[in-house]
Amino acid sequence: MINRTVVALVGSFLVFAIGSFRLFTESLSSIPLFVSYVFFITGFIGLVANGLKLVKLKNT
Repeated sequence: MINRTVVALVGSFLVFAIGSFRLFTESLSSIPLFVSYVFFITGFIGLVANGLKLVKLKNT
């Protein structure tokens, strides 16, 4: 179960990183700005949720 949570955490981080990279550098012009906001927000939510889940799993 911990492996699945770590993979989800890494995936959320990658989505967050792509969204934030597009927002802060404006170099990926092929991705629309709306999509980068969606990636940024959902990646951040995924990071927080999977991080909390991983901490819970490690404590039990």
